[in-house]
Amino acid sequence: MKYRLGIDVGGTNTDAVLIDEKLNVISQTKVPTTQDVYTGIMNAVRSVLDSCNVDKRDITMAMLGTTQCTNAIVERKNLVKVGVLRIGAPATTGIQPMTDWPEDLRNIVYRSTVVTGGYEYDGKELNPLDENACRAFFEEIRGHVDSVAISGVFSTLRNEQEVRAGEIARMILGSDIHISLSSEIGSMGLIERENATILNAALNRVAKAFTEGFANSLKEEGLENVSLYISQNDGTLMSIEEARRYPVLTIACGPTNSIRGASYLSQIANAIIVDVGGTTTDVGALQNGFPRESGVAVTIGGVRTNFRMPDVVSIGLGGGSIVRLKDDGSVTVGPDSVGYRITSEALVFGGNTITATDVAVRLGLADIGDKTKVAALSLDTARKAAEVMKNKVEDAIDSMKISSSDVTVILAGGGSVVISKQLKGAKEVIVPPHFGCANAIGSAISKVSGYYEKLVSYDEIPREQAIKLATNEAILEASRSGARMDSVEIVELEDVPLQYYPGNMVRIRIKAAGDLA
Repeated sequence: MKYRLGIDVGGTNTDAVLIDEKLNVISQTKVPTTQDVYTGIMNAVRSVLDSCNVDKRDITMAMLGTTQCTNAIVERKNLVKVGVLRIGAPATTGIQPMTDWPEDLRNIVYRSTVVTGGYEYDGKELNPLDENACRAFFEEIRGHVDSVAISGVFSTLRNEQEVRAGEIARMILGSDIHISLSSEIGSMGLIERENATILNAALNRVAKAFTEGFANSLKEEGLENVSLYISQNDGTLMSIEEARRYPVLTIACGPTNSIRGASYLSQIANAIIVDVGGTTTDVGALQNGFPRESGVAVTIGGVRTNFRMPDVVSIGLGGGSIVRLKDDGSVTVGPDSVGYRITSEALVFGGNTITATDVAVRLGLADIGDKTKVAALSLDTARKAAEVMKNKVEDAIDSMKISSSDVTVILAGGGSVVISKQLKGAKEVIVPPHFGCANAIGSAISKVSGYYEKLVSYDEIPREQAIKLATNEAILEASRSGARMDSVEIVELEDVPLQYYPGNMVRIRIKAAGDLA
């Protein structure tokens, strides 16, 4: 019997699960996240292994979901200096790179420039790439940057100029320089795609740290013959090497892991998932077993991006959310939280802070800690707090619905014990087995995916033929990413008419996913 180890690092807790080759949960654990993250990971790994009799040599895969890249951007920490080259003069010089960025985040860019080049919407060349200008720019930033971000007009259709600029950068800056090409990261829309590429380049040090740390930590535990994977924010996996190249794609992987895990545990493919942690609640839509992708530009740390991101609403509500009784008799819950300090600060654990968990215990919704320690908490206050939490979740569910009809709601996450099981807008509320570690389970059972996106004129190629060709490309991409070919299936397909382009032009986007080979 072979086994998989799934790990998900949250702001409050680090979860780990061990599942067998039939995807049955063998062991699970939840430990506090530590300040250095890796101590928490190792505590979780040791705990989950100690609770079962599995031979470490039988563990063949390990999957990690981490918030490190998200935290690095939000907190402006551990980001490297970046040189930014845009290929698009003279057409795009009216808006310079990072025009709308927060001032404190713009400091990650050492220097930027716009050189002549780019393509039209139909793939025709706007202008040849100015290679001399590229060389001059890279000579100027040599020794001052650790990473380079290269973007070009309509490079998602044709990326030859980006690739050539990358080759020039490698020749001048050396083989160790990290190069991010926008055609490999974002979608249509130059500015948002460029923004995502710059963030990806700036995360180089963070990516190196968490991938090497993950690998080394498992080796220390005797897990040496294990294939390592990192969770992406679309609910699928990528290799360690891909994670080092595209760290920005790990942003928001926590909610997507929970959505995937909740789907697997409940055996439901379409629902609204409410994932309650210690600090925040993430509400997302499950569509055909995968997270619904956001259809609008997503802001990360104040920066607009357009790479694939899950459609998730996050609210400041969790098991550690602080409950306050105001002078007028009303009650507030959150958005601040005691976080990983809940085991020392919450009333049920002998602390002095009223938390959402204390409210749940007082009302008999949960059996956590010492319930005698919340006996002095007013029932009226507890009921008011519960109503506040219920209203917050109901509002978030409404914002995720695409119709007025009631929907199936699945509760996940250890903090979900604080949420009422009677919610407006829900035709049923399901709490699946192992709900507390749905995120780690989602990481462990994830598949690998392949994407294909292109602008196509239906005047030049019939729709059926265009979609068939695009489908084949997406399946091949999934296979190249490590999916077993006979397991690959199409999980998303859309062709969107582009009204402002000449001819019958559409954007075809297809996602395929399959089991690890």
